[in-house]
Amino acid sequence: MTAIHAVRVIGYEQRSKPKTHVVYHIQVQTSVRSWQLWRRYSEFVELHNELRTMTSSEPPVSLPPKHPLSFSRQNPIIIEERQSGLERYLREIVASKDSRWRETRVFNEFLEVPFTSHASVDRPSSQQFTLSSWLDEHSSLQALVRDVMADITKRNSLVDMGDVPASQASNVSAKRKLVILLDKLGILAKGLEELSNQGLAPGELQRRNDMIARLQDDCERLQKMVSAIRSTRQVGVIGQTPSSQADREALLSSSQSKPYTMNVSRVFGAKQAPEETEQTRPLDNHGLLGLQKLQMEQQDDQVARLTTILRRQKQLGTAISQEIEEQNELLDDLTRSVDVTAQKLSTAGKDLRRVG
Repeated sequence: MTAIHAVRVIGYEQRSKPKTHVVYHIQVQTSVRSWQLWRRYSEFVELHNELRTMTSSEPPVSLPPKHPLSFSRQNPIIIEERQSGLERYLREIVASKDSRWRETRVFNEFLEVPFTSHASVDRPSSQQFTLSSWLDEHSSLQALVRDVMADITKRNSLVDMGDVPASQASNVSAKRKLVILLDKLGILAKGLEELSNQGLAPGELQRRNDMIARLQDDCERLQKMVSAIRSTRQVGVIGQTPSSQADREALLSSSQSKPYTMNVSRVFGAKQAPEETEQTRPLDNHGLLGLQKLQMEQQDDQVARLTTILRRQKQLGTAISQEIEEQNELLDDLTRSVDVTAQKLSTAGKDLRRVG
């Protein structure tokens, strides 16, 4: 990983799209090159939270505070104070004796630092896992999968609403979390290998291998969603505007005034008229269709997982049945041996009585 020699926040700029906001101009200097980039304050907040989560410790300095009033956020004096605070925040991380924050992948991605094959310190060693801590790490990766899915859903909704910059920010967030997820998943797999070498039971080893396989399937699905779904939605949203509230009310009122007769093959139970929810309210027709496809893919994925579990249960049932048959044969042999032994003892007793 390229070492950072200096980082400065050299200015700021007020932009009006999609709404008025401020972006800060950052300059990064290494031993061989320098570059510049722009970041919003909200991206600094996201970076700060991810550093705390990944390292389980607070960075060496806090971010400058938020200003709840909109007119305060546009005050040049306050903006310049925040600029100084953000520069101090980055400099303290870069200059800190403790390198755990500056060597994380998320910090270097934030500053667009090129990566090398050097392993970063935010990757925990597989040697540190115990049986319980391995399960805790698996649960955290499942939560990270849900976070990536939430970012992708948010990105799609923002694209449908025409808020392209915000959708791009959500997409970048999803990519960052996905990179972290893939790194930690590899470490989790190595940790399981170490646990198996320490004498993990075969049944438990198979169960945990299945858990890793499901996470790998989730990662592959998320990678496809980050690229493929975004491109199809952006193509479809060109020239399209969200439907008006009047159109929505007319659609709902017309659907409620007469029986809902559309054949719905994926809804169990009684058929009901469509109802607005917090998730569907900001979407237009194209967005609703995309949301439906996403939910259908999630249902198909859940069915595939259930099929895997049932197949595993069938294999376990077959193995148990074979074991019972073998045990029954052994019991039959034991019963026959006991009968032969009892007959021999009876004969020996008769012979003893005859001799006496």
